[in-house]
Amino acid sequence: MVTDVLTSGILTKKIVRRAAIFFACFTLVLAGFYIAPQAVHASNGSVGGRLVTIYDRGEKKVVLSNGVTIGDALKKANIKLDAHDNVEPGVDTKMVAPSYYVNVYRARPVLVVDGSTRVKVMTAFQTPDQIAKDAGISLYPEDIATLSQIEDQDIVSDGAGLKLTIKRAIPITLDLYSQATPVRTQAATVGDMLREKKIVLTTKDHVVPPLNTPITAGMTVQIWREGKQTITTQEAVPFASQTVQSGDYPLGYQAVQTPGQNGLATVTYEIVLDSSGQIVSKTEIARIVTVQPVTQVQVLGVKLSGTNFSAQSQAIMAAAGIAASDYDYAAYIVNHENGMWCPTRWQGERGCPSDYVPASAGLGPGYGLCQATPGSKMSSAGGDWETNPITQMIWCSGYANSRYGSWQNAYLHWVSYHSW
Repeated sequence: MVTDVLTSGILTKKIVRRAAIFFACFTLVLAGFYIAPQAVHASNGSVGGRLVTIYDRGEKKVVLSNGVTIGDALKKANIKLDAHDNVEPGVDTKMVAPSYYVNVYRARPVLVVDGSTRVKVMTAFQTPDQIAKDAGISLYPEDIATLSQIEDQDIVSDGAGLKLTIKRAIPITLDLYSQATPVRTQAATVGDMLREKKIVLTTKDHVVPPLNTPITAGMTVQIWREGKQTITTQEAVPFASQTVQSGDYPLGYQAVQTPGQNGLATVTYEIVLDSSGQIVSKTEIARIVTVQPVTQVQVLGVKLSGTNFSAQSQAIMAAAGIAASDYDYAAYIVNHENGMWCPTRWQGERGCPSDYVPASAGLGPGYGLCQATPGSKMSSAGGDWETNPITQMIWCSGYANSRYGSWQNAYLHWVSYHSW
């Protein structure tokens, strides 16, 4: 009996000790659950960190950076730059927004041919004007710079795959109605130059030298008019705007890549004065742009990041022979044209009718998944075009490829014009 009691007491103490150890460990585990996330949260950079998406050589990298500049984010992504590579935004750009999209443009050799001068440069820029500027070459607005591929047999000797050819305009002085202006021209003769500058002569105008005189560097072309008076002023030339669609940025992204700048023009007017010196009439007779305006370039993001479509919609596209890489583009158009993937839906109609209703019902001309106008066009894809979504998608795919060349181009057109 005593042995049983002692044994029972020892077991009880062991159980108590083990229970104490268990609760102590359990408490530490619970503490870890509450403390560890805070430590990880602080160490992984999510506190104050910025999400940076980097596109480099067709590859995409995403990093969370606590750095100050774009350059710090590139270092975090282990992306090394050559001295001639170009980054947008620049490596010194300070990061203040929650997220950034960064493009890395890698330099490649370009042969620049400027008259008798041939020089090879390393540049990451894409347009002739940018390449020339990067190479330290000044271009006038009248100069013509053309970028072309070098023939395979010449790549080895030239050491480059691209060639930038510069055709220089000829500098002359144009004395137009007593207003002398230095200009440049690609024209061959004086008459061609006047047509290039859009100068229209009247029967009272005189030109020296004659219109058939060849253009030579440094020559002066003088024009004057008998009788009526002329005045010359300097006027601003408004800049134009251009929108460039970019697949490097998500849909909805919009930013000015190149700010626009007004140009300057020398404008000559013919005026008629009355006896008191007041202007009775004023007619523009010539306008020469001396400073070309800079077109404002705006980037519009069009990259799709997972279009919303169901497994049933995916099955319809697959059955219609649409490539998986085009699902996002095709689904985007159907989502915006039809909204419900309803094969019997007319334009402007709410809901999805259970069966085909003739167009005479007055519900609008567009019909089906892609809102074909008229819907009977889809009969070329099959006799069941009125109700079969697969037949309709076959027709839609043929329409996208025949009119726009691809589903991607059809999508880009829809983003620009909200129709296709």
